[in-house]
Amino acid sequence: MQKRVLIVTYYWPPSGGSGVQRWLKFAKYLPEAGWEPVIFTPENPDFDLKDESLLQEVDPHLEVIRFPIWEPYQLFTKLKKQGNHPGRLLEQPKKGALEKLAIWLRANVLVPDPRVFWVRPSVKFLSELLQAGQFQAVITTGPPHSLHLIGLELNRQFGIPWLADFRDPWSQWEFLDTLPMLQIIRRKHALLERQVLKEADAVVTISPTFQRDLEKLSGRKIDLVTNGYDPADIPKDFVLQPKAANRLHLIYTGIIDAIRNPLPLMQALKAEFESEGEEVSWTFVGKVSEQVQQQVQSDPWLQSHIHFAGYVPHHQVFNFYSMADSLVLILTDTKNAKGNIPGKLFEYLATGLPVLALGDPEGDSAVLLRQAGAGTVLGHGDLKGMRVKLRGLYESAGAQQVLGSLDAFSRKTGSSQIAELLDKIQS
Repeated sequence: MQKRVLIVTYYWPPSGGSGVQRWLKFAKYLPEAGWEPVIFTPENPDFDLKDESLLQEVDPHLEVIRFPIWEPYQLFTKLKKQGNHPGRLLEQPKKGALEKLAIWLRANVLVPDPRVFWVRPSVKFLSELLQAGQFQAVITTGPPHSLHLIGLELNRQFGIPWLADFRDPWSQWEFLDTLPMLQIIRRKHALLERQVLKEADAVVTISPTFQRDLEKLSGRKIDLVTNGYDPADIPKDFVLQPKAANRLHLIYTGIIDAIRNPLPLMQALKAEFESEGEEVSWTFVGKVSEQVQQQVQSDPWLQSHIHFAGYVPHHQVFNFYSMADSLVLILTDTKNAKGNIPGKLFEYLATGLPVLALGDPEGDSAVLLRQAGAGTVLGHGDLKGMRVKLRGLYESAGAQQVLGSLDAFSRKTGSSQIAELLDKIQS
């Protein structure tokens, strides 16, 4: 009889963006490794990125339990009636009294996050299923880190084996630094985090740096299960256009927000190519902050060379990859930058295109790119280095790169690693 694992996740199709991909893919391949996943997710979540096409990737036989959630953001939306999604309040250049109050409440009352009101009713609902012996293990994934509190309470009440997945840090998460948070609340985050790290039967995270940081905090072994790519996502007819010399088309996919700043590379692009009128362009595929869009619109040269395609369903991203000469990765320039390995990096590698990234030149993404021979990570202030790399990409011509095996970064491999951990804590 196949063992069943309950996966508690906030992000699930039709949610879009990177947060949903990790466990959507692990759930796809876990049955091959001996574990039947059951998804527990909000019935009415409040997120601003939707990708209806991802619903097609959910196995029709996969059991998905959708349970109602109440979030303060829903109340804010009713009061505000218009404007940005409340999750993007921090990115708004002008904030009124209501926005400032909402941010202060988010920082100091909604601990660890606005989804905390889902914890108690979820524990009550799931308790009945656990008492009936329906599951042999539980997985929680955060952020939102309040979901780990569901696993904490279920583990305490029933002793069910529990794996906690940290896609981002918690008490040391750079996002918390953007909030007007009181020190007493900081300590509360750290206390809750220690409880989760201490009591979970296994803890996993996505990068070597986050792994070391969590081990230092917890004094225990933390397992590394990176993000990855799914070979099945790559269309069978995916073909790159031949790279011509004296042409450069950059593609960036994903979110540009308050902590991902492409402006230095834009300025380097302009400085290197403006005078000669050379054929260069940069297309952003995904949500881009209003500040960046306004900066581009205020500069005639940037406006004519940089294009915003908006958010597109994930399968359509490959149409943009096929037109690219190089892919751009904008990593954070914050204290968590060293451990930042976004899931799309592995998909970038799978295309065989050269990658130009801004971030920590000694960070985990930089190490991965160097090992794969796929690209370079430059510091956000290295304007000279950016110009040199851009010029080299512009003048280069030839076939796509031939990379080594990427099997270690396939979603199937990651699912096998998760299954091994579940077997270990369940035995």
